[in-house]
Amino acid sequence: MTVSRTICLGFLALITVGTILLMMPFSTSSGMWNDPIVALFTATSAVCVTGLAVVDTGTDFSFWGQLFILMLAQIGGLGYMTTTTFLILIIGRKFDLRQKVAIQQALDRPGISGSTQIIRSIIATTMIFEITGIFLLLPAFVPDFGWRQGLWLSIFHSVNAWNNAGFSLFKDSLIGYQSSVLVVFTISGLIIFGGIGYQVILETYVWLRDRILQKQEKLLVFSLDFKVATSTTVLLLVLGTIAFFFVELRNPQTFGNLNFSDKLLVAWFQSVTTRTAGFNTIDIGKMTNAGLFITIALMFIGASPGGTGGGIKTTTFRVLTSCTQSILQGKEEVILYERKVALSLILKAVGVLIGSVTTVIISTTLIAFTDPKFEFIQILFEVMSAFATVGLSTGITGSVSTAAKLILIVTMYIGRVGVLLLMAAVLGDPRPTRIHYPEENLLVG
Repeated sequence: MTVSRTICLGFLALITVGTILLMMPFSTSSGMWNDPIVALFTATSAVCVTGLAVVDTGTDFSFWGQLFILMLAQIGGLGYMTTTTFLILIIGRKFDLRQKVAIQQALDRPGISGSTQIIRSIIATTMIFEITGIFLLLPAFVPDFGWRQGLWLSIFHSVNAWNNAGFSLFKDSLIGYQSSVLVVFTISGLIIFGGIGYQVILETYVWLRDRILQKQEKLLVFSLDFKVATSTTVLLLVLGTIAFFFVELRNPQTFGNLNFSDKLLVAWFQSVTTRTAGFNTIDIGKMTNAGLFITIALMFIGASPGGTGGGIKTTTFRVLTSCTQSILQGKEEVILYERKVALSLILKAVGVLIGSVTTVIISTTLIAFTDPKFEFIQILFEVMSAFATVGLSTGITGSVSTAAKLILIVTMYIGRVGVLLLMAAVLGDPRPTRIHYPEENLLVG
């Protein structure tokens, strides 16, 4: 079995186990057997850290059902291979070459050395951020719900925010806390750091450690991954906030009678959450078409490689835009921060783009055929949210047909494992060819 198939089948196994658990009577608040489609959809959404829900998580699932969703989101956010590796480390087993290659491919690392140390760092980073988020959310939830429920709400939302999962125990997500600076910045902070990638966090930690302790005369030189991920993330967050603020400024159904500072807070959170998080502090279904389309564009770009988010990734977006810039400037090379981007990475970025666009087009077309009663913008929004593993919805998720739910399930799965990885699992891992053909010009554009 190829490495890519191992990873893809691992996610399918998790979804299957999650579906069985969520079907059990003890997982539902009614104590009755759950609808298999609801259980499958919810399990897929949790494992794929999407957050789309066909029922209300807070009322339709019991504590055990909510706990299973939380665990599936945690495993899905870490990734199948990361979780498996961590369990192997706990029981003290050693890795063979096949497992090391699988870890390398799952983490998108150039080599297989040091993978176990990276896994330990990822787990430690996850625990630190999630526990910090829990303590920061307690002052917001405990006064409203008491210690027992407030603690559970803090745990559930912190884990879901870090993993960019988007499940909420509130019926209206976080609309009730849209003016809470503590909740908004805690959740958005977890979303940003969870989605920016572990490598960026680890490089930041090493840089700060060396600077504070002055262990080295020459500080760490940040990698190209770090520079591209951070600069692109900051740019998208700022532009997204400005765009949402002005587009929704005069929309009484979203910004309503909010004061200026609250409008900025809502616009900021909307810019953050579209980056594959799934929480919302406004009613998405009441946004303007312009606001919905901006959301779709940001969802498609998504988070950064190595993080818990989805989308085509910030690095892919940056490589593609840099390609366009190079063409317009008449250059034959793509340069980022005084570094040449390899042709193989450019081809990979193009492959991700074409595969992603094709998946979205096919899924949107199929749902438009099975559920013609919904507006096109609603269907496209739902599909993009599923593919980019975001979880935002205009409110039609629970109303779509069974066929549409199954299409969304497949779309979420493709979005989580990745288009190229899934194709490699189906067709077999790519092998370099030694055959070289003559070059010839072709009219393009």
